[in-house]
Amino acid sequence: MSMDSGGTEEPGWDVDPEDEQGVAVVAALGRQLKAWRESADMRPADFGAAIQYGEDQVRKVEAGKRIPRPEYLDRADAVLKAGGKISAMKADLEQVRYPRKIRVLAKMEATAVEIGTYNNHNIHGLLQTEEYARALFRTWRPAYSPDEMERVVSGRMARHSIFERSPAPALSFVQEEVTLRRPIGGTMVLRRQLEHLLEVIQLPNIEFQVMPTDREDHAGMEGLIEVLKFGDGSAVGRAEGAFYGRPVSDPRHLRILELRYGIIRAQALTPRESRDFIKRRPRRRKQRLHRPPLEAFLTAEVPFSPY
Repeated sequence: MSMDSGGTEEPGWDVDPEDEQGVAVVAALGRQLKAWRESADMRPADFGAAIQYGEDQVRKVEAGKRIPRPEYLDRADAVLKAGGKISAMKADLEQVRYPRKIRVLAKMEATAVEIGTYNNHNIHGLLQTEEYARALFRTWRPAYSPDEMERVVSGRMARHSIFERSPAPALSFVQEEVTLRRPIGGTMVLRRQLEHLLEVIQLPNIEFQVMPTDREDHAGMEGLIEVLKFGDGSAVGRAEGAFYGRPVSDPRHLRILELRYGIIRAQALTPRESRDFIKRRPRRRKQRLHRPPLEAFLTAEVPFSPY
């Protein structure tokens, strides 16, 4: 990751010029930081040295061209003796520090009372470990820059706050078997991902199911399906194979997605069978039986039997 000359911390993220909300918030924050610095009669270079950031970084933040990290604001608050007023800006910054698409999705997830999703390419973002998410994002093309990588990974991990909500939303996941076998990031990354998955799906508000590869056909053959329902009775959904992949909220369209998802759940393994599926030792040749169950699962060359 790039670092500013003279700084000892990661610099932050560039502001997306197409993100109007982000531009406005970061510009306002920059003006306030500049006013605080000038009232303390400190030059940008001196202030940067005091908070262990480079002068160029300070100027970019104050010009509203760079999103500072929370540590930047905490150090600025201490150096400028702001009594917590600058640190309090982190609440505003939190709303725009991640890409707009991630913020929109996280906002919907944060208010949904029920989420149902079928995934056929990779493990759902709410269930991913940080190292799995990072390895997954490394496969995207064009490749992310180091700063962009940190931003999208941080955004994905921030969505995990949904598990801390009270009352907890009802979450339902159906994963294609291949998503649990493909060693994204390597075998050990996947192993730790599956161990994490086994912990998360024990939560009482989560139903997790596996769609075995040996199913001859099922209702999810057209791709991803996701439906989110909210407390006011409204809902939004999307599917790769319907309505051009765009989000829909029309009750007639949602009924189609819910019908497909309901059939998918009926065709998948039950939650209990799915947990056993992940943990079960496959039937392998005798010389392989000394391997730990989970490692054997990851390297299995024959399909599991759910029974």
